[in-house]
Amino acid sequence: MSENKVRFSDEELDEFRKIIAEKIEKAEQDLIVLKENFANDRNNGTDDTSPTFKAFEEGSDTMSKEANSQLASRQEKFLRDLHNAMNRIENKTYGLCRVTGKLINKERLRLVPHATLSIEAKNKQ
Repeated sequence: MSENKVRFSDEELDEFRKIIAEKIEKAEQDLIVLKENFANDRNNGTDDTSPTFKAFEEGSDTMSKEANSQLASRQEKFLRDLHNAMNRIENKTYGLCRVTGKLINKERLRLVPHATLSIEAKNKQ
């Protein structure tokens, strides 16, 4: 990649657009599963079992719902970041490090397509 290059070509942007579109589709499916798990009350018919067991199960359900809620929240942020990356592709500003202003390495963007920092900038943090 040339040091003088100020943006990715339209062909390169199309490649990243496809990668991001696939990640958005998968992330949306994962979010649906997480939300369904969160909404499911998981009543396993413990109404007539011992109060101690029921208390343990309710505690476990609470922890599980909290974990699902955190995962869903992270997934929503991930989706937001991916959609923002798509906007940067449309604006032809995709792949520019927000600290250095240089192009982010293509291999990094293939692995983390929503990245807004180059490795150089990330290491300085």
